[in-house]
Amino acid sequence: MATAISANRAELLAIADAVAREKLIDREIVIEAMEDAIQRAARARYGAENDIRAKIDGKTGDMRLWRVVEVVEQVDDYFKQVSVPDAQKLQKGAAIGDFIVDPLPPIEFGRIAAQAAKQVIFQKVRDAERERQYDEFKDRAGEIITGVVKRVEFGHVVVDLGRAEGVIRRDQQIPREVVRVGDRVRSLILSVRRENRGPQIFLSRAHPDFMKKLFAQEVPEIYDGIIEIKAAARDPGSRAKIGVISHDGSIDPVGACVGMKGSRVQAVVQEMQGEKIDIIPWSPDTATFVVNALQPAQVSRVVIDEEEERIEVVVPDDQLSLAIGRRGQNVRLASQLTGKAIDILTEADASEKRQKEFLQNSEMFQNELDVDETLAQLLVAEGFGALEEVAYVELDELASIEGFDEELGAELQSRAQEALERREAAAREERRGLGVEDALAELPYLTEAMLVTLGKAGIKTLDDLADLATDELIQKKRPEQRRRQNSDRPDRDRGDREENKGGVLAEYGLSEEQGNEIIMAARAHWFEDEA
Repeated sequence: MATAISANRAELLAIADAVAREKLIDREIVIEAMEDAIQRAARARYGAENDIRAKIDGKTGDMRLWRVVEVVEQVDDYFKQVSVPDAQKLQKGAAIGDFIVDPLPPIEFGRIAAQAAKQVIFQKVRDAERERQYDEFKDRAGEIITGVVKRVEFGHVVVDLGRAEGVIRRDQQIPREVVRVGDRVRSLILSVRRENRGPQIFLSRAHPDFMKKLFAQEVPEIYDGIIEIKAAARDPGSRAKIGVISHDGSIDPVGACVGMKGSRVQAVVQEMQGEKIDIIPWSPDTATFVVNALQPAQVSRVVIDEEEERIEVVVPDDQLSLAIGRRGQNVRLASQLTGKAIDILTEADASEKRQKEFLQNSEMFQNELDVDETLAQLLVAEGFGALEEVAYVELDELASIEGFDEELGAELQSRAQEALERREAAAREERRGLGVEDALAELPYLTEAMLVTLGKAGIKTLDDLADLATDELIQKKRPEQRRRQNSDRPDRDRGDREENKGGVLAEYGLSEEQGNEIIMAARAHWFEDEA
């Protein structure tokens, strides 16, 4: 009998060792799972009401089984309590309030109990394995990993990573790339999430960072930090652009990335299924970088609107289709690379636009300042485009215009200030007509024109405004991408335009700090009411 018990103990430890090795988890976790299974089986045998514990010695395999009972004066629960006389039979000196151990004989596992114990152990081991997988991969997002295609489900590719599985979702695959079960694939670890069914490892072959990491593997200077990829944009499977800069003046970043006879860039191109890659010298000067990003098209000039985060690029007529690219690809990638919306105009478009703005501003100055056409056009020609610029510019600047003097400059400033006051008064009347409270006019930074915009959006009280988040008030529109095909269709959009209205006051260019101050000022009365 002793031999049989010894064999069982040895077998128990051998099973624990084998499972721990196979699943790459701690042996103690397997033994704890076995203890839990024995406890459940014992509760089924002796009654679930008992507080039963099991312990397996990790060295000898000895198993002990006991129940814990509390010593009380009067027994109410015979499963978990024991009287003082009965307790002293089990343990000498037992007193009221003590918890003592009542040893139980080993149990024989029936078929059902054994099956239940097996399920408990499997579940515990599976949970431990999932936790190990999550811990192993959670800090590896952004790395490139190689795996074997295990199966393809509904267009999603499941990859065996050795100790775990990852998935390349359909939108993260290179279009038209065919993968088969058993193929080895390289991909970027996009994210690792802990979910109920285990850690989910999401992979990508379409992300721009995948291309960056491939270049780091092929170009030692990038790996060493001598060359840096400052920006990357991809149209997966078709074309990509990267902006590179060298921190060593003796090394050409573009040449280093291309390699001898194109060997380095070709290795990346082959991994990305023939995706053409434009390697562009990065520049801290936005205009220079935009010109480089639109290669191979030639650019005549660049106009940057910092407030709107838009860039207007003027190209010769014969360069328009090249700058736009097939289906807008070239300008779209350049926009992603620079992080700004790019408008492509021909020389004719730009000339027409300037002429239109010139006439509009001239007409505005004629009407608002009550001056003749020549004087209004002279102001516009000197770069004035708004009443505020005339009203609040230094008087010397106006007087220095050819044909002007201080007296004329002062008169124009006075008329501009009066015109602004008229606008403000008209906006105030409109605002009151919309039912916007006067209390809103006392808040910082808000003009009457802004209050009219708020009123039209249904924000008419302090509480209405206080309920908004800062970005709902001032967030700018996300950049749209507009590409003009030719001069006879100047307003035609050839790309998909992203609908995003931005914040209510997005058009006024308020900063985040100003937006926060407005919201907090609107909420001030809440705290006063509480006080």
